[in-house]
Amino acid sequence: MIYKTKIFSPAFFVFSSICCCLLFFQACTPAKMPEPLVSLIPKPTNLNLHEGHFTLNKDTKIIVDPDEEGLYKIAGMLAIDIETQGGILPEVIQGKPQGTDLNYIHLTLSSPVDTLANEGYYLKVSGETIILAANDPQGMFWGSQTIRQLLPAQPTKVPLQIAALEILDKPRYSWRGMHLDVGRHFYPVSFIKKYLDYMAMHKMNTFHWHLTEDQGWRIEIKKYPKLTEIGSRREQTLVGHAGSQPYVFDEQPYGGYYSQEEIREIVQYAQDRYITVVPEIEMPGHSLAALAAYPELSCTGGPFKVAGTWGVFEDVYCAGNEATFTFLEDVLTEVMDLFPGAYVHIGGDESPKARWEKCPKCQARIKEEGLKDEHELQSYFIQRMEKFLNAHDKKIIGWDEILEGGLAPNAAVMSWRGMEGGIAAAEALHDVVMTPGSHVYFDHYQGEPSLEPLAFGGYTPLHKVYAFEPTPETLSKEQQRFILGAQANVWSEYIPTTEQVEYMIMPRMSALAEVLWTPAADRNWEDFMYRMQQQYRRFDAMGVNYSKSAFQVRHDIKVDSVHKEATVTFKSDAAGVDIRYSLDGSAPTPASRLYTVPFTLSESAIIKAATFQNDELMGQVTERTVDIHQAFGAPVTLSHPPHANYTGSNGSGTLVNGLAGSTTHTDGAWLGFLGVDLEAVIDLQSVKELSAIRTSFLQQPGAHIFLPAAVEYAVSEDGTIFNTIDSPSLSDAPAQGTLIQKYEATFPATKAQFIRVRAANVNALPWDKEQRKRSTWLFVDEMVVE
Repeated sequence: MIYKTKIFSPAFFVFSSICCCLLFFQACTPAKMPEPLVSLIPKPTNLNLHEGHFTLNKDTKIIVDPDEEGLYKIAGMLAIDIETQGGILPEVIQGKPQGTDLNYIHLTLSSPVDTLANEGYYLKVSGETIILAANDPQGMFWGSQTIRQLLPAQPTKVPLQIAALEILDKPRYSWRGMHLDVGRHFYPVSFIKKYLDYMAMHKMNTFHWHLTEDQGWRIEIKKYPKLTEIGSRREQTLVGHAGSQPYVFDEQPYGGYYSQEEIREIVQYAQDRYITVVPEIEMPGHSLAALAAYPELSCTGGPFKVAGTWGVFEDVYCAGNEATFTFLEDVLTEVMDLFPGAYVHIGGDESPKARWEKCPKCQARIKEEGLKDEHELQSYFIQRMEKFLNAHDKKIIGWDEILEGGLAPNAAVMSWRGMEGGIAAAEALHDVVMTPGSHVYFDHYQGEPSLEPLAFGGYTPLHKVYAFEPTPETLSKEQQRFILGAQANVWSEYIPTTEQVEYMIMPRMSALAEVLWTPAADRNWEDFMYRMQQQYRRFDAMGVNYSKSAFQVRHDIKVDSVHKEATVTFKSDAAGVDIRYSLDGSAPTPASRLYTVPFTLSESAIIKAATFQNDELMGQVTERTVDIHQAFGAPVTLSHPPHANYTGSNGSGTLVNGLAGSTTHTDGAWLGFLGVDLEAVIDLQSVKELSAIRTSFLQQPGAHIFLPAAVEYAVSEDGTIFNTIDSPSLSDAPAQGTLIQKYEATFPATKAQFIRVRAANVNALPWDKEQRKRSTWLFVDEMVVE
């Protein structure tokens, strides 16, 4: 007799209140919550836990529908996962379970669930069988990844058991992506496959492969061999951050590319895991490596070198040269043959117009086509490439700069400069993939920058990724349909090794996976943190070089200007840990003070904190100094407001909150002034005896942040008549590199209520091409008064 599975309708598939308490905790104190009985990431749409379990043994079989080659492959991979975790390799057979059969896993497409579409699945685990059903092999594969997560996180010799349960599950978004830039640094085929494996275990379905850049062309194009002969190699690579000048180079040639045979191998590997590969061929900018190989495609004719530094370069493809379009169409013809997916990414970002403005061919093109300016010329460029790709049944997708000058008719937009570009595209009824730098740039720091490997900048910890919401509420229901999903971007300027790629993507990929799969209403940060405990054990067993920055302690310090004290709150992105701390600068130990609730400080302190689990140090020790000085919490008046992007954590109060900034100018501890001088007046609110004033300034030449040209300190008893007490000499100030410089004035005891600090903006940048003075930044931090 044929065994028939019973598929439950979602209308009858609900959580029991008991299981909800066991599995998805909503309001418990993190340190007191038990680890969930079942830890699945991403969290399923519906899960119902039952009593009992299924035990796998040497007689367990995996049965798949006959004549379903896709299911047979999925079953084979699942069998290997089971063998890896428990030393048991189930036999895979094609057929139908018989009525008397037990002890099997059945993968079937014969009992569809209409509401699950192509990527959903139904899983039922009982004491005797496991039934996995789906409408499509893709959904079956995601269901097999769920079974994999139900296995023990680490290999074991004891019998493998899977909890009895029912799951009805499908993704929230159709585009669940991870990007990888191989232009700046090249990674071998073996690692690209590992990257795809990480995506598959997280149910991510789109791999955005960034294959061409100023620093390297990484894809073999047979018609243009110089692209890999010349364009894939650079003479040297920048050492350190691009924001630190003068530049230092390693003077070592660097290169690599993927042959077309290797690309086909990777694409097939991805297809076996139901992942679509979207290639990116940059145009019209970020094309210096191609121009080094074929300089006649530029506006000037070159010569050029493959870039050894990071950034944006003015030499781009010539939009007035017909040979440019012939070249790109030839390149894309070979690309389309290699990548069967619907989309080709054409870049479109960070393309300067300086060469086009002076190029006779480009200006002639603008006139011939009746275009207004160079922005419309870029739109012409993109639309022309779109017509070519559309004619070959391909769609284009590009960064949100392709909106400028007019969006190509059928283009999809990848919104990276915030969410605004995606909103504009969705309002125009174009498909959108959200990938804002604020939440999903995985080349940003994920922990305390001073404790992390060198990164691009920014700060994107685990909890911030989890808080990401790809669909803006400002869009109408109709417009929201155009949000395909989102992805994380991994730009590789500062990620030279495969181990560091793993460090930057894990565990943040876990957080993004849940954002993109699980309904927004069902996501819960506290619950996710506890399920991550099992995920970390899984990473350990797999040998993943994941970041443990989630175990670092964040110091949230609030100033009470009335009582002249600071309230300290500790937070961590890891569950099940104790936070221990000290106030005297000593390293925390398992015997140090246990943090339970926020506490106040009325005296200066060097705070060090760390997480512990079973008396084992779990994360790096983090440190903050609170300097409660004479001006702590005092009112500060500024003659010019800081720039809207750099107002610190508390506006002008940031200057007297007792907290020093780091060399990361985006850490919230700095006030930034663009093109204007600083004048700050501190009101001590009563006359006090003073003897020293010191102020910190930041220098970061790559970001156009410079030390002041002059500093002046003055004091007053009435706030009207000020007496200058010191103008520190700046001649000894270091002139190069990223640094924090403190200027101090010490003087005989003086009575004053008001302190005025002036600092002159250096205005050191050269004139721009239109002979306009370019503004520089002045960044100021804590003003300490003793």
